[in-house]
Amino acid sequence: MPTMSEKILARASKKENVEAGDIIIANIDVAMTHDLTGPLSVQSFEKIGVKKVWDSSKIVIPFDHQVPADSIDSANNHILMRDFVKKHNIEHFYDVNAGVCHQILPELGHVVPGEVIVGADSHTCTHGALGAFATGVGSTDMAMVFAEGNLWFKVPETNRFNITGELKDNVYAKDVILHIISKMGADGSTYKACEFAGETISNMSISDRMVLCNMAIEMGGKTGLVEPDKKSIDYVEKRSNKPYKVFKTDSDSPSLNIIDIDVNDLEPQIACPHNVDNVKPISEVDIEIDQVFLGSCTNGRLSDLRDAAKILKGNRIANGTRMLVIPASKEVYTKALDEGLLKIFVESGALVSAPCCGPCLGGHTGIIGPGEVSLSTSNRNFKGRQGSPEGEVYLSSAAVAAASAIEGKIVAPE
Repeated sequence: MPTMSEKILARASKKENVEAGDIIIANIDVAMTHDLTGPLSVQSFEKIGVKKVWDSSKIVIPFDHQVPADSIDSANNHILMRDFVKKHNIEHFYDVNAGVCHQILPELGHVVPGEVIVGADSHTCTHGALGAFATGVGSTDMAMVFAEGNLWFKVPETNRFNITGELKDNVYAKDVILHIISKMGADGSTYKACEFAGETISNMSISDRMVLCNMAIEMGGKTGLVEPDKKSIDYVEKRSNKPYKVFKTDSDSPSLNIIDIDVNDLEPQIACPHNVDNVKPISEVDIEIDQVFLGSCTNGRLSDLRDAAKILKGNRIANGTRMLVIPASKEVYTKALDEGLLKIFVESGALVSAPCCGPCLGGHTGIIGPGEVSLSTSNRNFKGRQGSPEGEVYLSSAAVAAASAIEGKIVAPE
């Protein structure tokens, strides 16, 4: 009667069964670090004194947070990581033009069902959308993974969100997850596996499922998961030749807590400063904005760009409001270019930038200043998250972001 997480972790720890609360040592299938967290991982690895990494084919290193390098410090970090890649013959290295780590890993076939994936980034839980147990770890933990190829875990209990209902027009996966986080609170799923299930999820695309899993961490989740179905398998087999195994949760598992969510009457949701669980229906939010950011590992995918372009086409961004559009990967950028979406953004007055994390982390492109208000499609709105701690960040779907850019204030799409 195990859950999906228990089954995956049992496989990874070479045990017949594990239960929630057990402490295990799990073998890692994919280990990811990037240009921001990678240098500390590398420095810690070198202190261990191991001469080579455990498996150069299972380490993935993308540059995405500060690309191209925006300071001498970030340029030095890039040099350090490139030297590490060469020294240890890391097979999967993606330099400054590839895109955001959580987008390119599934796109480029590094994620398949049943794996254990760790990343030195808290939103690694995104990859559970394809049925993997994926979670963020610290940079020093990653150093141990580089050295040994395994890591200890406490097997988590599971909160399964049974989501039913049909989403209204202009209501999206982002609204669903913000609604769930508002109900659970920032610590409502602490160290729990957050499974997303139900008829609404079955009807969602893989991109939409990634949105849900991406933000599981914002309610304290250890990982986000969706049971693989035909959509998942089609996506994986198109992009990867790795073997995989599908695991599903037994409905009578003793560590399973089912939470029913009805989305039939859901309207667009807005996370207000300065916490992700401070969520209000858009009808209760009336505030002018200085900047709109469309992008990130949450909502920088092709479907998001399409949603925004449909609204922006033939319209202009409001005077006094700026809009920054950053596709999540080179693949997304190229397809958006081929479809004419980027032209729509530029003609509406937006600035389109190369694939990267952009202002999401507050350390690079497009940060806000004191007193400024940002509406963002990303996943966090803490003080200082996108620049000045005296600024304010609101979170929304891509469609709301586009409509709001036209009006210069937060509004629902018509």
